[in-house]
Amino acid sequence: MEKEGIKVKETGTTTVGIVCKDAVILAAEKKSTLGYLVASKESEKILPLDTHIAMTIAGASGDAQILARYLRAEFKLFEIEHRRKITVRGAAVLLSNILQSSKYFPYYVQLIIGGVDDSGPHIFDLDAIGGIEEDKKFISTGSGSPIALGVLEDQYKEGMSIEEAKELAKRAIKAAIERDIASGGRAIDIAVITKDGVKIETHPL
Repeated sequence: MEKEGIKVKETGTTTVGIVCKDAVILAAEKKSTLGYLVASKESEKILPLDTHIAMTIAGASGDAQILARYLRAEFKLFEIEHRRKITVRGAAVLLSNILQSSKYFPYYVQLIIGGVDDSGPHIFDLDAIGGIEEDKKFISTGSGSPIALGVLEDQYKEGMSIEEAKELAKRAIKAAIERDIASGGRAIDIAVITKDGVKIETHPL
């Protein structure tokens, strides 16, 4: 991929978001590619945005990282002005507006934004030009997503516990790694988001 004539690092990626009982689980593998080069086996593809919200990234790493910095600043300004945390839906709409405003030179990303607020756990899927969809149960993005979605469709259950959802996320990511050449790395990152905060764990493969 080239952007304004400059080659950018991509994350040929598999990421997963799952809504479970009182929590959101986000998961991602850690391989980044630059064309046919494995640029990194230790990429961070889950980015905390606030104490109750995080985001997974697929696409160009630089674009995703600058979006994360932008969102963190906007969330702090929102909290100062309104004296409360932004809702997960509000965060997703803000991100959608940012992406929509950059259609001429879009951010090359596909994102999952997830978190827990007073109305419960939520995950949203966003494309590069701001298309937004709330997924009530689960979603996957990136080059390995068709494989991961097959596992999620088959094994997801309503009211899963956090531990059950973590295991399902790992199975979905591992299945994608087995069949998607652009997904891999040495470990899987899993973020558990509850009303108490965002906790990211690394599980070696």
